[in-house]
Amino acid sequence: MQIQFLDALPSPAPRLVVRVTNQDALPTDLEPVIVQGAAASRFVGKAAQSHEAFVERDGQLTRVALIGLGESNAAGRVSSIERAGAVVSTKYLTSGETSLIVDLTGAALNPTETAAFLLGLRLRAWRHDVYRTKQPDDQKPTLQDVFVLGAPDGAESEWDREAALCDGVEFTRELVTEPANVIYPESFVARCTERMEGTGITIRVIDEKEMRDLGMGALLGVSQGSARPPRMLVMEWLGGEDGVKPTAFVGKGVTFDTGGISLKPPAGMEDMKWDMGGAGAVAGAMLALAGRKAKANVIGVCGLVENMPDGAAQRPGDVVTSMSGQTIEVINTDAEGRLVLCDALTWTQKEYAPAAIIDLATLTGAIVATLASEYAGVFSNDDGLADNLLSAGKGSGDKLWRLPIGAAYDKMIDSPIADMKNVGPRFGGSITAAQFLQRYIDKGMIWAHLDIAGVVWADKPGATWDKGATGYGVRLLDRYVRDALEQ
Repeated sequence: MQIQFLDALPSPAPRLVVRVTNQDALPTDLEPVIVQGAAASRFVGKAAQSHEAFVERDGQLTRVALIGLGESNAAGRVSSIERAGAVVSTKYLTSGETSLIVDLTGAALNPTETAAFLLGLRLRAWRHDVYRTKQPDDQKPTLQDVFVLGAPDGAESEWDREAALCDGVEFTRELVTEPANVIYPESFVARCTERMEGTGITIRVIDEKEMRDLGMGALLGVSQGSARPPRMLVMEWLGGEDGVKPTAFVGKGVTFDTGGISLKPPAGMEDMKWDMGGAGAVAGAMLALAGRKAKANVIGVCGLVENMPDGAAQRPGDVVTSMSGQTIEVINTDAEGRLVLCDALTWTQKEYAPAAIIDLATLTGAIVATLASEYAGVFSNDDGLADNLLSAGKGSGDKLWRLPIGAAYDKMIDSPIADMKNVGPRFGGSITAAQFLQRYIDKGMIWAHLDIAGVVWADKPGATWDKGATGYGVRLLDRYVRDALEQ
């Protein structure tokens, strides 16, 4: 979808015109039939409310859509405007219209609000129809061009920044949506390399031989049952001041998770293509930061493996040695994400000594049982980092809820024959997983772990996404960088 800012109507003018309105404040230049129709349908301009009318203008039929923005002074105003923009895509993406005008005349939106409306419109329009070959015409997206009139000064530059964010969210959705026969460790790297070419991101790839030389026994233990070799993708964006330590984002990238020898039930296993949602979020966030030239130093690290149950796969009861030298008794091969992350975390600290580390992972079903699909869980050893992430979650819409870690939980993963087990008892599963990861965080290192298992994939449409990949994490990390690192 192309979004352009114009000073005058294009020629020929699109038939569809979108007018936005605050609650109880219809534009004063509307035809009486539109005003009367809005009143008859009880349209008053509430947030995300819509009304459509057809009128004759200059001898041609014009389709006018009224979209409500809600009260002008309401709390959560920007979020409401974003939802209003998404309504436009929901209604008109497959409407047969190929272009539309968003007329902001008289709406009194500021640049941030204007960009929010367009952000919602574009994000809700994202589809992944690559593999559809027999889609009915009335279900195919037709909307291609959006022309914006009456925008306030500064809105176009504000939108340029949000458009880069859209690029990142859409790239994450693409990676998460693709099937596991298309996206696996090597092809994940290849797609990121291709997409990030020319952005200023420096890419480094660590292959299986280098991993063995580094002693990444935990990560390699997960991948050894797969014919697909593992990879670690490293992305550097150094847009901040020279000499300032980078912040590191580390993502779990299990491109398909059968559970290994601890095999998952068949029902729903196809969903495990999105067990690389943490790595997908990191890749999308890096693309967004580079696209808007973020003034920050950020490193993205993705540990990429496939967890398969062939004759070479690791067994429950095996003991592996991580890069840190700590040993792990593998009680359950389906608790594999923490084995991937622990080596990625160790490597990141040794290589970069970052200012802080934030890891993202679709790590536990326990977090879904706790928070459903409303929030991701955040665990941290630093209140300041946790508070900044919670604030970024509220500001971006990628919501977080903080959960505890502590010595009492740590004891639950002690092993009788190794330094630790990779799972604890039945209860508190997301907490003991976080405790496992904390054992790989160096003393003094500021760290947060985000368990995003319940939010990277949606079974029903949301405000700015359809069913499927949500792109969770990109907006959160981008907002964190804006608020905490770019000041």
